[in-house]
Order: sequence, then C-alpha cells, then structure tokens
Amino acid sequence: MARITFDVHHRFDHDARIVWDDLVDWKSHENWIPMTRVKVGDGDPTDVGHEFTAWTGPGPLSLEDRMRVTACDWNDETSSGACTVEKLGPVLAGEAGFTVQPDADGSTLDWFEDVTIRFVPQFLAPVVGKLGAFGFKQGMKGLAKHLANR
Repeated sequence: MARITFDVHHRFDHDARIVWDDLVDWKSHENWIPMTRVKVGDGDPTDVGHEFTAWTGPGPLSLEDRMRVTACDWNDETSSGACTVEKLGPVLAGEAGFTVQPDADGSTLDWFEDVTIRFVPQFLAPVVGKLGAFGFKQGMKGLAKHLANR
C-alpha cells in the first residue's frame, strides 16, 4: 500500500464564490475532470456526512473513489471556503480537500491529497504522486475553461 501526498495550487480569473460553487457541486466534476462520472447522494452536498462516488478512467478500468464530507464551510465575511472529504475506498483511503480564497483579480485554490492506495507498492509512491498532482492540475485547467465558457 502506497502513501501519496501532494498539493496543487491554481489561480482563477473568477470570483472565489463562483469557483467554490462548482467545486462543491460534486456532479459538476464530470464537466471538467476528464473521463470522470459522479454519483451524488441526496441532500446538501456541503453537509457533513454527505456521500458521493467518483469513477475516473476508461470504462471497466476506472478507479472508484467513494467519499464522505467531513467539513465544508463557506465564509461570507472573508469570501473564502474550505472543504475536506474522507476517502472511503475501495482503493483510496485517507483525506482530500481544498480551500478557495479571493485575491486581487479572482481567486486562488489550494487542493491537497493525503491518501493510501491499495495494490500500489510504496516504492512507486513518488511516481504515482506526480501523476496524481499532474491529473489534478489538468482538472483545474479544465475547471477554468468550464467557468470561462459559462
């Protein structure tokens, strides 16, 4: 089992609330993360305990990623938000999350992953971590394009 940690930072030309709204709309991740589909449970997606599952990859080779919201709060006073999810398996365990904050001309996103991956030996962790970070960077570029085309 490999432990993978990485951080991804991305600047958006959009208001922090607009970025936040798309990030916590779990189903919308299908629109900007390649080869991803998402099934969302009932209720408010930012409620603690809310569960959703994402599958990323081609067809039967897709990675199932079940998640549960452990904290997710938007602060109107600071126009910023933070969200953390617990990874529930079957392949990924641990946590992931993000913060969105305003900056001079838009907003900044900081995303983190701290997970263990079943079936991957630890000696491959550096490579898998770099691939994971690259994938999330591509996802953030996809989100930026998605927001620009609204």
